[in-house]
Amino acid sequence: MDLNADLGEGFGRWTLTEDEALLTCVTSANVACGFHAGDASVMRRVCDLAAARDVRIGAQVSYRDLAGFGRRAMDVPAGELAAETAYQIGALRVFAEAAGSTVSYVKPHGALYNRVVWDDGQAAAVVEGVLLAGGRPAVLGLPGSKLLARAEAAGLTAVTEAFADRAYTPQGTLVPRGEEGAVLHDADDVVRRSVGMTVERTVTGVDGSRIPVAARSLCVHGDTPGAAALARRIRAALEDAGVSVRAFA
Repeated sequence: MDLNADLGEGFGRWTLTEDEALLTCVTSANVACGFHAGDASVMRRVCDLAAARDVRIGAQVSYRDLAGFGRRAMDVPAGELAAETAYQIGALRVFAEAAGSTVSYVKPHGALYNRVVWDDGQAAAVVEGVLLAGGRPAVLGLPGSKLLARAEAAGLTAVTEAFADRAYTPQGTLVPRGEEGAVLHDADDVVRRSVGMTVERTVTGVDGSRIPVAARSLCVHGDTPGAAALARRIRAALEDAGVSVRAFA
């Protein structure tokens, strides 16, 4: 199982994610590319740190929404979204390659991530942007999403992920952040769910139903308080359960 986290979610003197600490235990880093968080200095620093630790670098692309941290619903024309996706990947690739690595995969963030689960037009635009940027990185997303279907149709590697610290609907999608209980804060519960999703391939939905999970990567949100300590606990628990924790890319 791959263990990924959102990193580089700062801007200027503002810092949100525990980048150095998280990079000691995750295997893939979803690096903010400047549209919801991150700037040139932040991207460069995180890429340098990730490359030094042999952590795979992923472009976490977003709607252009710094003020809303990329979590506000937006209607962006397909052509514009494709260009902005390519722009973000290209910006991160400069720093990844300078650090001796590359952009191994692309993962949408926030509102864009949720939108491309069901919106085929926006999903197609993101994949168009990935192709426009070149390099043919993998695409990371929710199982059954329009995004992964579009990625596979374009000949890209589609990688499924699950979320350690998010609640699931009976349909296998994420409970919207605006709803109560959408984000899980009990560390013991998060660790148990992580092992269950990896070993048993199921998770309990908000209605108590058992939902099948088919994921190659497990996400821990970097902006969650205590995210680094939580990620260390998850990795240790997975390894204790006999799971090999390694990058998918």
